[in-house]
Amino acid sequence: MKDSRPVDFAVRHESFEVWFQSPLGRALLASQRCVLDRELSSLTGARQLQIGLSHRLPLASGTDFVQRIITTPSWSPNMPDGVAVCDSDELPFPAESVDLAILHHAADFSKDPHQVLREAARVLRGEGVMALVGFNPLGLWGARKLISRQHQGPWGGRFLMRSRMEDWLRLLGFTVESSATYFSQLPIQKRSSSVATRMPSGKANIIPVGAYYCILARKRVPAPIQRRVNWRKSKVITLPGAVGASRDCVNRVPGKLDTSNHSPEF
Repeated sequence: MKDSRPVDFAVRHESFEVWFQSPLGRALLASQRCVLDRELSSLTGARQLQIGLSHRLPLASGTDFVQRIITTPSWSPNMPDGVAVCDSDELPFPAESVDLAILHHAADFSKDPHQVLREAARVLRGEGVMALVGFNPLGLWGARKLISRQHQGPWGGRFLMRSRMEDWLRLLGFTVESSATYFSQLPIQKRSSSVATRMPSGKANIIPVGAYYCILARKRVPAPIQRRVNWRKSKVITLPGAVGASRDCVNRVPGKLDTSNHSPEF
């Protein structure tokens, strides 16, 4: 019988953060950093916001932004500056105040993933960029998620379909600029740390069965509809030959008799 108890995402957040300290977790994080550093290197602006699971997992540290903010769901002592404690589906930032929003498995570990995207879209300015990182349910990692009875580490996440996330972004007014899966290593934890010391690969998978996907989308702002012009008769310029023009402005055709000011002769 399926357990109907609500999911305690706070516990799963902590477990997932601890998992990143394992050899496989460090390798996955290195791959994600490599991908985001490459994809976001040309962006610049005033404010970069990372919405994720922990302030200890910073991403895209090489971008040219004046301010970088990271959110975390729980408070811990000795947190550095630039860290905001909040839930991913309720951000304490004003609308259109962020130039780049990075969602690091935020939708995977939330009770309301659609609201997570809505909040990120709300705080993102027009023409701003959202980078969405999530686990791919297709492939070996998705199969491991299905057969796993434990909810530790990444296996406690949702593994949402990449196509669904793209549809949600389009409904929120975004244009998807790139979308691919990455990280083809097996979801097997090894005792040796060789997997973590291996050179991270940011190359996209030809077949979309990588462990995670990265979607880059840009927030589009529709052009404002101009108000209807209130026409006034005093502002209308009469043109020669136009309907309603004065009689003095009527074109006269050379060679023809103008009888407009003469009485007919008998």
